Amino acid sequence: MMLWNVLCVSFLCGFLQTLAKESKGHISVVLVGATGDLAKKYLWQGFFHLYANQVSSGHSFSFYGAALAGPEDGTPSMFQTLKGLTCLSGVTPDRCALLKDQFLKLSQYRQLKSAENYTVLDNEIEKLLKDEGLQEAGRLFYLSVPPFAYADIAKNINSTCRPMAGAWLRVVFEKPFGHDYEAAKKLAKELGMYFQEEEMYRVDHYLGKQAVAHILPFRHDNREFLDPIWNQHHVERVEIVLKETVSAKGRTSFYEKYGVIRDMMQNHLTEILLFVGMETPLTINSSKEVLQNKLRVFESLRKLDKESAVIGQYQNYSAEVTDELQETKGFKTLTPTFAGVLVHIDNLQWDGVPFILTSGKVLDERAGYVRILFKNGAFCLQSENGRKSENSQCKLKQIIFYVGHGDLKFPAILVSKNLFKPLMPALSWKEVTEYPDISLFGQPLSDYYIYSPVIETEAYTLLISHIFQAKHESFITTENLLASWSFWTPLLNSLANEYPRLYPGGAENKNLLDFVVTGNQVGFTLEAPVKLFYNEPLNSAAENAKVIQSVFRKSKLVSAWAKELIERLASQLYEAAKEAVKRSGKFHLALSGGSSPVILFHRLAFHYYRFPWKQTHFWMVDERCVPFTDQESNFKSLHDNLLQNLKVPYFNIHPMPVYLNQRLCVEEDSGPEFYSSEISRLVNNASFDFVLLGTGEDGHTASLFRSSEATFEGDKFVTLTESPIKPHQRMSFSLSLINKAKEVAVLIMGYRKHNIVNLISKVAHEPEKWPITGVQPNNGRLVWYIDYEALLG
Repeated sequence: MMLWNVLCVSFLCGFLQTLAKESKGHISVVLVGATGDLAKKYLWQGFFHLYANQVSSGHSFSFYGAALAGPEDGTPSMFQTLKGLTCLSGVTPDRCALLKDQFLKLSQYRQLKSAENYTVLDNEIEKLLKDEGLQEAGRLFYLSVPPFAYADIAKNINSTCRPMAGAWLRVVFEKPFGHDYEAAKKLAKELGMYFQEEEMYRVDHYLGKQAVAHILPFRHDNREFLDPIWNQHHVERVEIVLKETVSAKGRTSFYEKYGVIRDMMQNHLTEILLFVGMETPLTINSSKEVLQNKLRVFESLRKLDKESAVIGQYQNYSAEVTDELQETKGFKTLTPTFAGVLVHIDNLQWDGVPFILTSGKVLDERAGYVRILFKNGAFCLQSENGRKSENSQCKLKQIIFYVGHGDLKFPAILVSKNLFKPLMPALSWKEVTEYPDISLFGQPLSDYYIYSPVIETEAYTLLISHIFQAKHESFITTENLLASWSFWTPLLNSLANEYPRLYPGGAENKNLLDFVVTGNQVGFTLEAPVKLFYNEPLNSAAENAKVIQSVFRKSKLVSAWAKELIERLASQLYEAAKEAVKRSGKFHLALSGGSSPVILFHRLAFHYYRFPWKQTHFWMVDERCVPFTDQESNFKSLHDNLLQNLKVPYFNIHPMPVYLNQRLCVEEDSGPEFYSSEISRLVNNASFDFVLLGTGEDGHTASLFRSSEATFEGDKFVTLTESPIKPHQRMSFSLSLINKAKEVAVLIMGYRKHNIVNLISKVAHEPEKWPITGVQPNNGRLVWYIDYEALLG
């Protein structure tokens, strides 16, 4: 082995001597993690292609593979990989053999385990430069190692391995770049201690996919056609999809920590969304302008909540985790392996256009694409059979950036022929005129102008060349990274305890993962089949099934999965409203705060167009003592999620008067008395047509809490109360007013409510201890709406 190293150094010296006089500078490439899977599959191949393309550029190179292992193990492992390198198409076999031979002789293995190892490497590089009279151009460190190792390696590079004055340093990092916003911020701060921003290159390998990398150039070159139609007036929706057929098997340790949203959406799909949604840069190669335009998009992104996403998990995933991580038998995990997320860009260009991001494992096909579907207002009278023109305006209008795989095996850019014929760079993209007899998104391939790369290049090869060229626009800056995590972290937090839908995997998924966009939310189109069983065996099959009764606390119970439950509650509300308007010309509706009603508000706003909104009076069951502009305000939630989407007379809206005389909930201001008098004046017998309540994990309802005087029966309609959690001051309907209603619905959702549901199913009338048990309408009807998670845990 020592002989091999001597021969390598001997050849290196001789080869570099011939270049010394004409060299533009020497570049040292250090691949840390040189014997890992990523290096074996892609990185060494990418550096070889870089060398092959730059061998006549005047630069000289040396390549160092580095890892923790000693040279006796690391050297043969690394050179085994190097022997399998291949050239790009178009290179003759003789030329390829020569290039490969030279590359191997310029490559060496070094152990980088301690600070002393980095010092030795630096001394070797400096000695080589001095002995051969070479001017140093720069050093490139590619860190193909887990993120926890970044800080120590960065410290060692900065302290002992920086290049000579005047030469550049480029340090490359592989994702993941943090687990959430705070973790990413901490990692960015650590790396910022050692490197300047321009020295760091964070790799998102999807930005090296040729179809993705050409999105901005395509938009720039075709501005004449695209600028008038790349906006809300012409685009119906944008789909960004990465589907996989493989499972997480063998990677469950990583996947348990990250899941599909962190693994695919926060990085790959977000960057693609930015390329589509950003303003087209005037200077396409200006890294600064590209970054500024990306950040403007981030500033315009609508905040995500759990209604913005649907999640799933393939059925074998928990078993794979149990096996690989040695969990106990019966272990279940909530980590999603599939997600569909709805994103909106709230600016003039994209207002109202849904960007639909989808990714998952064990799906029906492996495919990746960006699809821009345009609106089509054309009405064609002629039948399809009589309409032969390929440019018919009644056909779909779409532009597709196809990453590869799926039905179309190669990367491609497709433009519907009834849009325009795009301008494409002839040296790098060729028009496809012969194609298989398949359809893509509802159109035969003959309906598209199709272009594919002249030379199909692997993503890492392209990105490594961009690192060499210092093209920062192909990489993730610190500011870009933190903006992305700031956008995604709230959604991740809101989904942390949500149960993903189980799906069998592959073709067996059928329509189970299909979802529909409705306003600001998404939901599965099909309800999952319900299978509810005890874990322990009982005496008989009949006893084994959990039977859901139709009665809860002697009142009617409606139970279903969340989506169906909300639909049934909305339907009851609609029927109650029609009946009330028919009876008295008005519908008095009182709504409580909390998160569960938000889903109902969305359903009502975007599905119940015949609801008698103009005859509906909106009242608040309870309110927090905060300004109406505060995020904690129940009225703000009602306004933002329902009222602003309706045409309701303003005098039909009755917020609770928590803010009087420029102060909040002061007893002397008589806010409760004012609201009570308004109720008595407008609501016949103070009997509301419909009251919607919820309950907390402590058994409170409205803002009536345990041991509060307001929970006792009394004559007061409205009262001030104290909450054990902030904001403490509240205003609330009393139980006596609630129980005067004609209809009362109690909505309880989520597995966290299971314990309180189980408890109140057993206790008697104890409003002092469990205020929800005091809800017993005098002459009206009470219906409990409890989803399966809350009811069955």
